[in-house]
Amino acid sequence: MAVSKVLLYYAFTPLADPDAIRLWQRDLCESLGLRGRILISTQGINGTVGGELGAVKNYLRKTRDYPAFRGIDAKWSEGSGLDSSQSYPQAPYGVSLDFPRLVVKVRDEIVSFGAPGELRVDETGVRGGGTRLTPAELHELVAERAEHGDDVVFFDGRNSFEAEIGRFAGAVVPDVKNTREFAAVLDSGAYDHLKGKPVVTYCTGGIRCEVLSSMMVSRGFGEVYQLDGGIVRYGEAFGDSGLWNGSLYVFDDRGSVDFTPDAAVIGECHRCGSSTSRMQNCSDPQCRVQLVICEQCDQNQAPRCAQHARIVAA
Repeated sequence: MAVSKVLLYYAFTPLADPDAIRLWQRDLCESLGLRGRILISTQGINGTVGGELGAVKNYLRKTRDYPAFRGIDAKWSEGSGLDSSQSYPQAPYGVSLDFPRLVVKVRDEIVSFGAPGELRVDETGVRGGGTRLTPAELHELVAERAEHGDDVVFFDGRNSFEAEIGRFAGAVVPDVKNTREFAAVLDSGAYDHLKGKPVVTYCTGGIRCEVLSSMMVSRGFGEVYQLDGGIVRYGEAFGDSGLWNGSLYVFDDRGSVDFTPDAAVIGECHRCGSSTSRMQNCSDPQCRVQLVICEQCDQNQAPRCAQHARIVAA
């Protein structure tokens, strides 16, 4: 039986012709039967693709053959399965069930913080960002500071709804609906009291922390770190036996992933309050709000965010 895998990756590196890269990446994915979402800019590439294991491995090898992408940061996870009814000629096992289609686009930013002119990128990656920490080094930092009575601040670099089902213990979770709101939140002074503390930024796979940590450094945060490889790599190292609590939200049809069967369930259904890690889009087709909702409540009534629930009631 063919094995389905999902690959999460990125590389910050200058690209002179993003549109040429887009065409190459689109053709490569289509030839291998891969689906997912790939964003390309003059700053680099950011993607999540899924499909049959051999095809995904082949994709990663061919992508790394391109000199600018040799050092690409890649993480693997289990896919939901393959749809054999929609196979491409060169992909006999079908295509990933985790992605409805293949999307390859050129954007101003490969992660949208709304500040493309602020980020500095060269062949070595992002310049002026936080100090990288491996999962083991993160534990060492926390233990070292605890010996001196100091706290390490975990700063969530994701959309706030993602933290509802999983986050690091005691983490600061800014009330942001998307990454474009981080600049305004930092400029507001709401977190200026953290400028004298050790701050560890974290996100799903590490890419948002690359940008966020550099923004924090440029705004006067004195001791900034970033979890290298993000929550995904931390989960690979420590599972649910470390500092992480709950499930990891992912932006594909899996919805969320657990690192072990022992993952804590910290999400609460927005309707009945029961424990769940299940998330669903607001049922209004124009709304992009994600809601934590248990299966029973979802079956009883289509989920709606507070704003659209008021509209229906009126």
